[in-house]
Amino acid sequence: MPATEIRPLRAEDEADWRRLWRAYLHFYGTEVAEEVYATAFARLLSDAPGELRGRIATVEGVPRGLVHFLFHRHMWKLEDVCYLQDLYVAPEARGAGLGRALIETVYAEADAAGAPAVWWLTQEFNTTARRLYDRIGVLTPFIRYNRPL
Repeated sequence: MPATEIRPLRAEDEADWRRLWRAYLHFYGTEVAEEVYATAFARLLSDAPGELRGRIATVEGVPRGLVHFLFHRHMWKLEDVCYLQDLYVAPEARGAGLGRALIETVYAEADAAGAPAVWWLTQEFNTTARRLYDRIGVLTPFIRYNRPL
């Protein structure tokens, strides 16, 4: 098995992080302004409480995946819970367990922080990812609504 590392993002990862996050956004048919890229990356590098966190996965030293997550308050629990916001593995690295490893990294971070829950959303059409999610998560009956623009 190729050498794989999942670690916190560092400043020198910005170009690779942008490439991976851009591909993730493209998959969901969206784009963001340059200001959002710059601000998001700065937030991911911050150690401030309540701030977004980011991890990058490398295979043989080449960045191939990322995950973004954050801890937040929950009205039904005393502890913060963990929201896994973005997960992406480059197409050439899929099927080798990298997505699972990234989610398990978030699970471990949540356990270390004493967070009793990790949750995430995905599009109904994301069938490839959902096959993984069905093995390592529990599908809930919730339906999401957004404020109309």
